[in-house]
Order: sequence, then structure tokens, then C-alpha cells
Amino acid sequence: MKLLTLNCHAWHEENQLEKIRYLADTIKEKAYDVIALQEVNQSIDAELLYGDIKKDNYGIKLLEELEKIGVHDYSFVWSFSHLVYGIYEEGVAILTKYPISKEESFFVSLSTDSTYWKTRKIIGAQIDFCGLPMSFYSCHMGWWTDEEEPFKQQADRLLQQMETDSPVFLMGDFNNSAALRGEGYDYLISHGLYDTYELAVQKDQGTTVEGKITGWNDNKQDLRIDLILMSKPFPVLSSKVIFNNRNKSILSDHFGVEVEVRIPEESESSQSI
Repeated sequence: MKLLTLNCHAWHEENQLEKIRYLADTIKEKAYDVIALQEVNQSIDAELLYGDIKKDNYGIKLLEELEKIGVHDYSFVWSFSHLVYGIYEEGVAILTKYPISKEESFFVSLSTDSTYWKTRKIIGAQIDFCGLPMSFYSCHMGWWTDEEEPFKQQADRLLQQMETDSPVFLMGDFNNSAALRGEGYDYLISHGLYDTYELAVQKDQGTTVEGKITGWNDNKQDLRIDLILMSKPFPVLSSKVIFNNRNKSILSDHFGVEVEVRIPEESESSQSI
């Protein structure tokens, strides 16, 4: 199973349409099974397409580019979190090649005010993968030290929501450095989650942010804050940072993470997991 997560910084990028086309070409080449996207924006004033999704939604534009190059098998779900700069509605999204049997979205932040930029919402999708129900969540979380919206509170809400016996994958921008002990990363791992990066047979340095970006204005270090975590220790063949100018061109202020996980047959899984 091939997974991708990317904070796409939608509509804040130069040459945005060109970068969307590049992402579509990569998706066609890599044939990811599930893709989690964060900062998936749409203009407040854009024409409504269906539900709460508008015509210039980054995810919709990505689907249109995929269709232009002959890729028609991705489903798309999106949920609105908060407004950005008074111009965009920012949300989180999941694309998958598999039929979605269940969709859910929920707040993990204390705030549910869409005008407050720290309001955080998660979207989840359940699919059937080779006979095994699996749940995927696209996550865009807050910061460990934030007094108004502490990460621990958000993590507790997320962990409570994902209580199930079926495998769960948390994918996204967690805004907590995996290198910092005793903070958000360790808190998640202490609750029984497995980091695909740590389990990967083949992996690189894992860096997904270099230098200053929004939310990390004083950062001078390489950070691994974009993660793919799972509730069961499936074998991980590889974990690679992508869109970092070493593995594909840069698309965003975050780099992406692509992971290949081996999902055992259902009978094998019940014996080994």
C-alpha cells in the first residue's frame, strides 16, 4: 500500500497551477492508494460546486488535472477548518483509489470558530483494502506549547475518535518535531502509535521543513513534523521525503512524505499483528 501526505500550502504558492499539474503527474506515476492533504484552500468568494466545496478548491483542481492525464479513479473528501487572511477557506482532504465506505470530520481544537486561525478540524475516510477495513485521517494539528490550543488536548480528542479495532493511519502536519523529547511526538507514540519512518527498512533523513515557515518563524533547524503514524505495526518497506528538490521538485513550504506499507493478508494479519 502506497501512501502520501503533503501540506500543500494551497494558493499561497507561486506558479500554483503548474505545481498542481506536477503533483498530478507524480500521483499518476506513483499510483498512491491514499493521499492526505493539508492546507487545502478555496476562495471564500468562489462559486459553490457542491456541498461546501467551491470551484477553485485545490483538491478539485487536482482532480481535474488528474482526469486530463487519464486518471479517473480517485475519490475526494474535504472539510473546512478555518479562514485564512480573510481570503481563503482552509481545510483538510483525503484522496483514495478505493471506495469510501465511511466519511467523518470533527474538531480537535477547543475552538469551533471558523474565523479563528487556530481552529483545527480532522477529516477521516474508511476504505476496504483487500478485505480489511482501514481508516485514514488527514491531520493538521497545533503546537505543544500553545496555551490557547494545546496540542495535548487536540491529540486526546483525536485518539478518542480513532478508537477501533481496525487499522488506523494518521497522516499529516503535526506541528511537533519528532526530535523533541517529552512533547507532542512522544505523546502520540506513548499512546500506542507506530511511526512508519522508524519502522521503514529504507528511509532518508526524514526532514520535511527546512528553516522558517509560517508557524515556525524562528526555526533554524531541519524538522520532521509531517508524519504517517499507524495503530498497528505493519511492515514498512520504505519512507521517503518527496517534493524537496532531491526527490521531485518543491511544491510547498513543507515537503511531502511517501511511504510503502505491506498489509498482510487478513488471515496472516490476525496471527502476526
